[in-house]
Amino acid sequence: MTKWADYGISEVRYNATHTHIDRVRIRKDKDTTFGETEEHQRTAIVKAIKEGVTFVTIMWVDGKWQKGQPVHIIRVNGTEYIKSRDNGREGDNLENLPEF
Repeated sequence: MTKWADYGISEVRYNATHTHIDRVRIRKDKDTTFGETEEHQRTAIVKAIKEGVTFVTIMWVDGKWQKGQPVHIIRVNGTEYIKSRDNGREGDNLENLPEF
């Protein structure tokens, strides 16, 4: 495995109305493996992306990490969302990652 990004996002937690991601669980990409889980607020991830930190979604499948999609900040109607693709809709979208 080669380094996919600075961090992988492996799980998400949504707000009470399930419209925005509230928190994420990330793991540092260590080239051949991923580090321990860290939990962060969505706002911290938005700030990090703006500062040049890269993120990719990751999924644990058959005993190994699988690479998903790069994570970006997408602005819709003046609000910044974290998304793996720009679908033009309000709300965060990270490829149906598992929730915690």
